[in-house]
Amino acid sequence: MKTWFPLVFAAVVGAMVVYADPSRENKPAAGSDDRQGTMMKPSAPEVHTVSSGFTRVVVVRLKRGTDLLDGLKKAVEQEKIRNAAILSGVGSLTSYHVHAVDNTTFPARNVYYKAEGPQDLLNVNGCVIDGRIHAHIIFSDDEKGLGGHLEPGTTVFTFAIITLGVLEEGASLARFDDPGW
Repeated sequence: MKTWFPLVFAAVVGAMVVYADPSRENKPAAGSDDRQGTMMKPSAPEVHTVSSGFTRVVVVRLKRGTDLLDGLKKAVEQEKIRNAAILSGVGSLTSYHVHAVDNTTFPARNVYYKAEGPQDLLNVNGCVIDGRIHAHIIFSDDEKGLGGHLEPGTTVFTFAIITLGVLEEGASLARFDDPGW
């Protein structure tokens, strides 16, 4: 894959967020109480990796009217998944609710986008971290695309299919999404 592809992809996704026309609400990001100007703890490694194979792949199908985040939570609980990679997701939506980062200095602020109407669900990715869902989605209508961190209130239209790669026992993603670590 060309080295320029990730930069172009990030620019396109960023442009989609700016172009969005849904309701918008700004809120401080979780864990963004920062009195020092930086959230990074000195003990946090610059790069941290976890190596693991998949013990199994779980394919989840959510039916019409299901809340996407709630459905994923139920599947993770039902399958007793502790840590996993969300590998893919497709389907369609009748409503969405996502948030994205709205600044580049601490404390972090989030902007929330919420709207109803037909959307194609183009991708779901992220992780299951100690049983907790950290998912991002990309979706589009006939005029624009948008993406962000999945919030409650994203509703499945026809169906949604999400694929999870379950990590080996002992592989932990703890603190992977801790902004202060």
